[in-house]
Amino acid sequence: MGVFDFGDGDNDFSPFLNFRDYIRTAQEEDLLVVIRPGPWIAAEWDNGAIPGWIYREANMRIRRSYAPFIKRMTAFFDQVFPLLRDLQFTEGGPIIAFQIENEYGLVGKGASYPDTAYLAEIHQQMLNHNLTALHYTMDAPISSYRNGSLDGVLMTANFQSDPVGQLTELKRLQPDQPLWVMELYPGWFDNWFEKHQTKTTEAFINMTRTILDMNSSINIYMFHGGTTFGFMNGAIPNTHTPTWKFHTSSYDYDAPLSEAGDYTEKYNATADLVKKYLAVQTRLPELPAQSVKEAYPAILVTEQLEFNRLMDLVSTSDRVTATDVTAMELLDVNGGSGQCYGFVVYRKTGLQVPPSPILEITGTAHDMAVVMVDGVRKTEPITNVQQVTGFGYWQLSNATLSLDDASVGSNRTLDILVENWGRRYNLKGLYNGPVLLNGEILQDWEILALQFKKTWIQSLGDWQEVSESSGPTLYRASLEVEGTPRDTFINMSTWGKGSVFVNGFNIGRYFSVGPTHTMYVPAPLLNQGANEILVFELFSPSSEIIFTNTPILDNP
Repeated sequence: MGVFDFGDGDNDFSPFLNFRDYIRTAQEEDLLVVIRPGPWIAAEWDNGAIPGWIYREANMRIRRSYAPFIKRMTAFFDQVFPLLRDLQFTEGGPIIAFQIENEYGLVGKGASYPDTAYLAEIHQQMLNHNLTALHYTMDAPISSYRNGSLDGVLMTANFQSDPVGQLTELKRLQPDQPLWVMELYPGWFDNWFEKHQTKTTEAFINMTRTILDMNSSINIYMFHGGTTFGFMNGAIPNTHTPTWKFHTSSYDYDAPLSEAGDYTEKYNATADLVKKYLAVQTRLPELPAQSVKEAYPAILVTEQLEFNRLMDLVSTSDRVTATDVTAMELLDVNGGSGQCYGFVVYRKTGLQVPPSPILEITGTAHDMAVVMVDGVRKTEPITNVQQVTGFGYWQLSNATLSLDDASVGSNRTLDILVENWGRRYNLKGLYNGPVLLNGEILQDWEILALQFKKTWIQSLGDWQEVSESSGPTLYRASLEVEGTPRDTFINMSTWGKGSVFVNGFNIGRYFSVGPTHTMYVPAPLLNQGANEILVFELFSPSSEIIFTNTPILDNP
């Protein structure tokens, strides 16, 4: 809280955060820029990009004209908006428009909805900072109508189908304004347990042609697919079981330019179509060459840190003691900002486990709980979506787990490792109530924030030779790169579920349920010579790490 990093910090993501340089680079390439400054930017990013520590304030209501939230939002805007002022088109920069919030008309219904005072506050703060380029809101006209809009501010549209109906409704809502499709979807993002989302080139081109024929401007979202590195993926509610969908790390989006920046059939077809609608033909440079992809030879896993040994290496600053289990965001770590990302471990030592032991988690786990006794995992690997309706997941309340006879005895150590799968509006970890063993409340816990920060990862030592492991384990391998590093993909289809770190950098999550089975590794993350590849596997390790030069975005 209160710390701002625009590229000069020592955080894992600092190299990505100098957005002024990014915007200037866009200008160098003769691109105009539309800015979506937030505070909520999209559900596919963790909590819409609103920090998880916001929930440390009791009764916090985000995306509303609620004074404590407005105070936090204002502190953010006061840092960001001055950095955008001189980058506006009227000041010689490339920025032509600013978006007010994001799809606010689709937030939901309720007594305080829509909160136009909240939207008006964002709009006014932009004006206070002399951000005078075009301001606009964005929603789906047929389902949102005027919800999420402001008088005197341009309304723009997003939709997946029915362009004629959507734009006709938008024209009805603001008959004296130009049409602009702010999000035209060439594909869609992926969720675990589902198929890879695609849209045919023909369908996308037909919809684009219809929109252009209606004299509407278009912003293709996404024109270039990407990657949600680290633990930054978000989540969206579902209308049926399971009640939440969690996004994969790959954000390829079936976009005209792929996750790795490659040209596609959709790219070529889009370029050909746009050319036909230009009154003046735009001069274009030669297409830059695509990056060369390398399928590096498979490497063997050579070392490991078993769960208990890994826990021994968690620093004292990432350990707290508490009478009862509590949410990861409420832990007294990170300078009082709590833990927003990664895993949290609830440890109870010196435990007497009685015969026929039954463990109960009050409420629900957010989002997956893995139970261990003396470092031996007691929960089954997850291989299908039906399992989320059982013990250890967000779907089932007050679930119980029968521990085996091997768990019975004195002086046992109980660990409950909880993974945050992607945040939206809620706390993570265990916080709905106590953990019980045969009906007795367990108290006096040690809680460990297992965040996998780069500085901690690169400090790890005391590695062991690889042996059979009975709990979540961190595995280590080395990739030797001869010559200039090249883009590659790591094929994780033979592993279970976990995260991968390349030279300390978190490249994202993998999960055997798919659809995504590869993890994109851009060349700049690799070094000439030795490269450390770490895999934190929760269930089913493999003996090797396989590389490929092509992505696997769907289940075989």
